[in-house]
Amino acid sequence: MEDYARILDYLPQGHPDQSKYHREPLAYALGEDEFKLFELVPREGADLAVGARVYIGKEMELRKDILHVKRRVAYEELTVGAQKELPFVVAEVVKEKEARFIDFFNKAQAITTRFHMLELLPGLGKKTMWAILEERKKGPFKGFEELDQRVPSVHHPEKLIAKRIEMEISDPTQKYRLFVAR
Repeated sequence: MEDYARILDYLPQGHPDQSKYHREPLAYALGEDEFKLFELVPREGADLAVGARVYIGKEMELRKDILHVKRRVAYEELTVGAQKELPFVVAEVVKEKEARFIDFFNKAQAITTRFHMLELLPGLGKKTMWAILEERKKGPFKGFEELDQRVPSVHHPEKLIAKRIEMEISDPTQKYRLFVAR
């Protein structure tokens, strides 16, 4: 259950594909915890900026900008603007929730005898995976910067995580999902 979302696109005049007489203001947003995509109906007079954090949970009195969640949407249903903003918003969320994603590097397990969760990150192969596992034995990683220093072959781990999240959101046929809820 998502409580907070980040605005990807705001359409104060409604979606151009809708009938002229049935248009209502819309916002497309990305959930912060499970990375679900939503179509939101903003409150009258709400001014939503791209990347803004809004409350979409069950507590109605906390909903300052959003009237209700209209529906969940697939990546293809997003506007072009929302699709273009997605990488930046994902990267921002990953940086803010660093502890959660460092925990992934500290606790990632093997999926099969020949395949590890770490290998699902784009650009990360067997050699780097083994380097991470060896460093992990010495002690848990405390942050992205420390991981970057202790494992020289990993550059910008936050970008690897963000890329993986983007892949999971944009490709519904992904067999393994590490961060995005179905």
